[in-house]
Amino acid sequence: MENDTVTVVANGKGPATNGGGVEAAGSPPSSSGSPPSNGVTGDDALMKRPMLPSEGRMKKRARRVSVLVGRDSVNSNGTATLGIAGRPNFVAPHRKWKNSRHSRTIYGRGLPKKGGAGGKGVWGMPGSEVYDELDEDPNDPNFDIDAYNSSHNVELKEIVPQMTEEEFVKKVETIIHEYFEHGDTHEVADALREMVKPEWKPLAIKTMLAIAFDHKQSQRELTSMLLSDLYGCLATSDDIKAGIELLLADLSDIMLDTPEAPNLLGNFIARLVADDCLPPKYAYENDREELDGHAQAALMRATALLSMHMSWGHLDNVWGVGGPLRPVATITRQMAILLQEYLVSRDPIEAQRSIKELEVPHFHHELIYEAIIMTLEAFNESKEIAMCELLRTLDSTCIVSPDQMERGFRRVYEDMADIVLDIPLAYSILDRFMQRCRSFLSDALIKDMPTRGRKRFVSEGDGGQVKPTSLLPRDI
Repeated sequence: MENDTVTVVANGKGPATNGGGVEAAGSPPSSSGSPPSNGVTGDDALMKRPMLPSEGRMKKRARRVSVLVGRDSVNSNGTATLGIAGRPNFVAPHRKWKNSRHSRTIYGRGLPKKGGAGGKGVWGMPGSEVYDELDEDPNDPNFDIDAYNSSHNVELKEIVPQMTEEEFVKKVETIIHEYFEHGDTHEVADALREMVKPEWKPLAIKTMLAIAFDHKQSQRELTSMLLSDLYGCLATSDDIKAGIELLLADLSDIMLDTPEAPNLLGNFIARLVADDCLPPKYAYENDREELDGHAQAALMRATALLSMHMSWGHLDNVWGVGGPLRPVATITRQMAILLQEYLVSRDPIEAQRSIKELEVPHFHHELIYEAIIMTLEAFNESKEIAMCELLRTLDSTCIVSPDQMERGFRRVYEDMADIVLDIPLAYSILDRFMQRCRSFLSDALIKDMPTRGRKRFVSEGDGGQVKPTSLLPRDI
């Protein structure tokens, strides 16, 4: 063949064109019906040439492109959509987000679909295995019809755990101890209203009174105020009487820890009668046969308090005025009384108990001041020794803090100019008393003890006039 642009039938697949744009053999004849003008005739025009592997792949790829472009990536104007690097975009727009876990709306939260339960390799939502029902085959030889019915015929009901009496008592004790700190009766009423049952109200009253037995007078006053506020809103008169009856029955056991329990219970009963929480006749029924001697003593104590001629107004202070609420003059008077009782009895244990009952640790410097003044006025060596022993005991037991002890002594130092007017020998007595108390006093406090200065006179020719202070030597 002389011409380089010979056209052959490639692979028998139909017409093809060469690189020069000449129509290949097997193409439809031209309208004039003349033979091909390339000069090739006969069997040579129908000769087949083997197709190269590269040409087959190219043609196969081109055919796939034509199919996909025509089916999925044709725009409305008939042109194919191009993607990255000029390649057609073969994914239909409505199938782009087929396997996406994100929300398909513009208002989505960006969270995975189905709560993370969908997708490949996912077993389901966390916790869904609890609610999965097992598919059991009744034809299975190991199928248990009783177990199947028991697992499918289940009725779920809400069960509220019931509190036992021991747990209830511990809960009430916690509430009462917190009440002693904040003193809010409304908070106690709200806490008890949520947990107390009607049949447990007497037990709550008994627990409150039993806790007050082990505390101070101020806490007992708070307990009386609490019972008065709970009356009518949470407890009735019958509930309070039932609680006291429970306490009267166990009074013998309570006395093992609190020997004065009958007197304390009598005070509570009298206070409840004065607050209109109990009828007066309840206290006067003290000769009942079912009561033992301690219970009758408690009721007799209440009867004696209610039978006083000063009406029931004094029962408002049956527990005294607690701590800082007490007037300063009253506290000072009670301190002087207990110091006088100590000088008579010489019992430091009783004096310590009385000081604790005052519940004024911030005012103990007044006690030290009164003790020193009483020692200076006594002018008795035995009383000095007794008072020194009391102060040593208060310091060793930490009933009086070192700061309060020092403040009491320094108050005496500051008032020595006035004290010496009534007690001329006050400086010498104070010096002797300080030497006895040296073991528990600080060196700085002893060093700061004042001494009485000497008055210097000029010569007799000056008529006995006092020498001015500015003329005194600095060393004196």
